[in-house]
Amino acid sequence: MSNKCCCNERSHYFDKFDKILAKYEGKEADIIPILQNIQEAYGYLPQDILDELCDRTGLHPSQVMGVATFYSQFRLKPTGENLIKLCFGTACHVNGAEKVAEALADELKIEIGGTTDDGRFTLETVACLGCCSLAPVMMIGDETYGRLTPDKARKIIRGFYENRGE
Repeated sequence: MSNKCCCNERSHYFDKFDKILAKYEGKEADIIPILQNIQEAYGYLPQDILDELCDRTGLHPSQVMGVATFYSQFRLKPTGENLIKLCFGTACHVNGAEKVAEALADELKIEIGGTTDDGRFTLETVACLGCCSLAPVMMIGDETYGRLTPDKARKIIRGFYENRGE
């Protein structure tokens, strides 16, 4: 389904973008903070918003996409309802984060960086969550889960589905 809307819906869709762009001069130096604000507002960088950014600022699409694809903080696809951030920092790595990642990917039937077919979960790895004493650790939304094992990680995911009656 496209994000493109029509008439008043389209106008409302671009309201967040209009407010973001009003804070900047649209110069090349503004690309990173503009993209950060767009992602914060929309949850990712929608292509139609990026197109509008180019149209309104005169920035070339290759400039915008070059930045959007270079930095791992930016997402070009929507994330699932629950974003799983699995730590791969040193403490987590040496305590089994890789096996936890394999278990999560298997349980969710996705690859790291992917989103489940039902849109419930996106699984990504991060360099550090700052919870080394709980290694290995993951966050789902604002909740931290530590001292993970592959089985414990699977049970956490199953709990999300059970709590929603699925």
